[in-house]
Formats: sequence, C-alpha cells, structure tokens
Amino acid sequence: MCSGEPGSGDVLDDVAALVAERNRIDARLARAVRAAELSRAPERDGLRSMASWLRGHCRLSTADASRLVRTGRALEHLPALAEAHDAGLVTAEQVAVAARAVTPERLTAAAAAGVDLAVIDAVFTGVAVEQPHADLAQVVQHYCNALDPDGRKPDPTEGRSLTLTRHADGSLTIRGHLDAVGGEKLQAALEAHVQADRPAGDERTRAQRLGDALVQLADNALAAGSLPTLRGHKPQIAVVIDLDDLVDPAGRPNAGRMGFGATISAARARWLACDGAVSRVVFGPDGAPLDLGRERRLMSRHIRRAAELRDGGCVFAGCGAPTWWCDVHHLVHWIDGGDTSLDNAALLCERHHTKVHHGFRVERQPSGTWRTHRPDGTEITTPAPLLAPAA
Repeated sequence: MCSGEPGSGDVLDDVAALVAERNRIDARLARAVRAAELSRAPERDGLRSMASWLRGHCRLSTADASRLVRTGRALEHLPALAEAHDAGLVTAEQVAVAARAVTPERLTAAAAAGVDLAVIDAVFTGVAVEQPHADLAQVVQHYCNALDPDGRKPDPTEGRSLTLTRHADGSLTIRGHLDAVGGEKLQAALEAHVQADRPAGDERTRAQRLGDALVQLADNALAAGSLPTLRGHKPQIAVVIDLDDLVDPAGRPNAGRMGFGATISAARARWLACDGAVSRVVFGPDGAPLDLGRERRLMSRHIRRAAELRDGGCVFAGCGAPTWWCDVHHLVHWIDGGDTSLDNAALLCERHHTKVHHGFRVERQPSGTWRTHRPDGTEITTPAPLLAPAA
C-alpha cells in the first residue's frame, strides 16, 4: 500500500504507537536493570555485573548490554528525561546519548562548576522530544565541551577503543577509535607494508591494501615470538580438525575450528598446515598423557590443551570468557583425592574459579554439557527463558 492511499494513515499511526510503547518498555527495562545493579543481583548467579549477566542470560551483545546499564544509571540523574522516556516520548538511544553528559567524571566537573543539572536536564528533554535525534547529539556534545573548555588532559588511553565483531562465517568487522598520536603510529606501521607491497599490475583498492597490511603486521608479530604469553603459551594460530577431514580433498566446508571460535574449510586448514606444525591430539590412553594420576597436582600442558579443545572457554553458566582467561580446575580437589586428569578438569575463568572454591559447583554431564549450581543447590540455567506475555 503506497503512502497517501486510503488506510495508510492508520498503518503509520500503528507504527508510531508501537514506537511509543517500545520506548515505555525500554524505560521500565532500564529502571529494572539499574535496580538489579544496585542490589548486586548478578552475584546470585555468580556474575560480577549486570552487563555480564545480560550477555550471558539474555543473549544481548556486549554493546547493547553496556548501553542498557548506562541508560539505567543516567535516568537517576536526568529525572525529566526519565519521565519523558517513561511516557514513550524519548527513545532508549536518545537516553544513551544524554548519558554521556552524566558520567561520574562529568558529574564531578559540573558540581565543581556550579552547574544546575536540572536546567541541563530540561534542555536535553526539550530537544529530545521536539527535535531530530542529531540535534540532541550536538547539544550534548556542546555541553560536554563547555565543561572542559581547555580540552581533555593528554591521556591518550582514555580515548582509544577497538571492537572486533565476529560473523557466522568467521570474518571480522573492526570498529575503533584512536587518539591522534596512536592513529599516527598505526598509519605509519600500515603504510610501511602498503608501500613495500606494490607489485606491478596490483588492482587492489586502498582499503584492501590496508587490510592486507594489518594482517601482515599480525603475521610479523606472531612470527617474532615476542608477544606476551597467554596462560603460559606463546600466542599462535590453532586449528582443530579431524584427521579424516584434513586428508580428504573433498573435506567439509566447516571442518576446522579455530582458537577464537571461527570455523574454516578443510582446504583452508590444509593451507595453514603447509606452514605450521601439525600436532596429533587423541582423547584416550593411546595419545597424549591426559591422565597423570596422583603423582602431580598441576595440570600438564597436554591436559590444558585437551581441556581447551573440549570446553572452548569458561564452563560456568552465563560466562563467555575465552580459554586464555581460564585456569584448569580440579572438579574433585587434589587435596581431597581428586586426580590430575582430563575427566577431573574444567576450564574456569579467574572469577568463577574463585566462586567454585566458595560454594558454587560445576559438573559435566555424560552428554558433554556442563551444569552450574549455586551454593544453595539450585541450578543456574542460561539463557533464562523469555516469558511470553499473559494472554
């Protein structure tokens, strides 16, 4: 149905009503998240923050979880904007923009400057309700600039950020921000590779050459062997693939699993194997010494590697910590008679390793799945079921 035809106005009214209803729901959600944060509710499930709980239990992305937490905090300092959000007149994204003005540092600066935050709140609310979204962003930025007319102190690390988003095919989208000096360093390093790799007939775009240069930087750093270790091991590119897939020319398209979770084809795994070491890992008595019995308390590198391949990261419910953040935990403590073996091992990040030593419990099922229990014996399930609205 085209705009302007009879009935199209009703559809648009429905859209506007639904947007307002979503805004009201977002406001309730943000307030509930803040209440849970203030009561330290995530601790009940063994997690430190609401952001981590939202990621692990509600399947939110890192960015959305963090924004929701910031929104809940901002509503406390901007009551007029919060009221408009409750009424459905302001979006969650607008509140997130305004939240930049009420960070702890800027609240301190505003108090020192004698700023009446109620006036700022009223201005923000008026612009958010009546003006385009971009106008609110400009007003907030203007206010933030006015709080610090001399500019930010020269601490470059505060303004640096890098986000890596992995897609289903294993590819990465890179988004980031660098200060002027950090950006200059990166550009100089990349440009060195761009200019050194300009073969005749090269038809790559500038963006493609820069992408290749970034990968080459990583290649050089990994090959040099001077990077910091990850849990006692030098960082390396690892691919796990069945032997049958590795030698079969018609191997499966997603036969190989890489260390950060991406999957690649058997053909690409063979390509990597041409210039890398191939290690045979067998989960059984005929392969690597996975069971060291009671003679040693610390897990060997063979057991750790096997646990990494099996668990893929922290096994505590709701946690997504990668393998290099994890310790290898004895399910039955060594001091209590537990042996040093893969069957008695579990990968746990530092926080959850501590939790397990203070009442929480993880156990592996015959199916290979893990279950987590609180000190009172109740199970932590994740993701939490999303309840359908009452009929």
